[in-house]
Amino acid sequence: MKAVRLHAYDERPVVEDVPDPRISGPFDVIVEIGGSGLCRTDLHIVEGQWAEKTGVSLPYTLGHENAGWVREVGPAVTNVAPGDTVILHPLVSCGLCRSCRAGDDMHCGNSRFPGIDSDGGMAEYLVTGARSVVKLDPSLQPVDVAALADAGLTAYHAAKKAIPLLYPGTFCAVVGSGGLGHIGIQCLAALTAAEIIVVDRSTAALELAKQLGAHHTVAATADPVPEVLQLTDGQGAHVVLDFVGEKGTEAQGVRMLRRAGSYFVVGYGGAVNIPTIDIISTEINVVGNLVGTYNDLDELMTLAAQGKVRLHTRTYPLDAAGSAMEDLDGGRLQGRGILVPAGR
Repeated sequence: MKAVRLHAYDERPVVEDVPDPRISGPFDVIVEIGGSGLCRTDLHIVEGQWAEKTGVSLPYTLGHENAGWVREVGPAVTNVAPGDTVILHPLVSCGLCRSCRAGDDMHCGNSRFPGIDSDGGMAEYLVTGARSVVKLDPSLQPVDVAALADAGLTAYHAAKKAIPLLYPGTFCAVVGSGGLGHIGIQCLAALTAAEIIVVDRSTAALELAKQLGAHHTVAATADPVPEVLQLTDGQGAHVVLDFVGEKGTEAQGVRMLRRAGSYFVVGYGGAVNIPTIDIISTEINVVGNLVGTYNDLDELMTLAAQGKVRLHTRTYPLDAAGSAMEDLDGGRLQGRGILVPAGR
């Protein structure tokens, strides 16, 4: 089969032939990929940012946002069957550790993360686990929802965690209306009554944000903090969801907070540097976010089937993975890029 393989850090992956995956365990599920999302994490992987954290051996196949059709299952699999249309939770979890039993799939101590620490789904086929597959509503197609498997799941998980803080009359500032942020805006609009302020450098991204539920937009061509403060009566936002997390948004996001506000780090690549006296004197919170649970993904698929969350995407043939990465890295890709194997 064809697969997008990373052979060396700081070099673009290449598309090459590799053996098809095979069933090796009782709970294995082989999925024919209908769409694999392209994420900034893939760029960070190529840059080597994940090398020490994962210890993955090169070469390997990228792709951690995947959806498609079940083609083969292990002998113990009962929840899906060949032919089922599915989206894949990004982690293959064990189901036995304390985190799994508590429903915190993303903190499984025995997990595998295809596309991050093992072969992923930028390929024609992917082997995953029975606990990772979520059946799709007949109205949904893999190519249309693939990026919800991670980008959507991460955005939904962060918005869901913020719900108790976003009662009517509150303000939520969303930094970045790109691949992650445009999903987060829709999740906030579906789940909360907060006024949503979206900050982005792109005029097109801000226009999209208005269409998706933003109440206010702020151009980040200069320092956006004063305008956010003005929109919040000088107090700042109750919650800031930073879907960028680098190149200065970390400092700006914290400055957008009101007293006792919460800064949710969703995008990454930079560093959060806050004097401890500022943390205690204003009692602000810094909250990390890592994908989400199986139930989060299942709930998100319900919102997608209801038409409350939709992806703004651009599709590329699997063979054009290099061009897609160049577009993402160069800021030419609005929304999410989806790689589609030939014939899908």
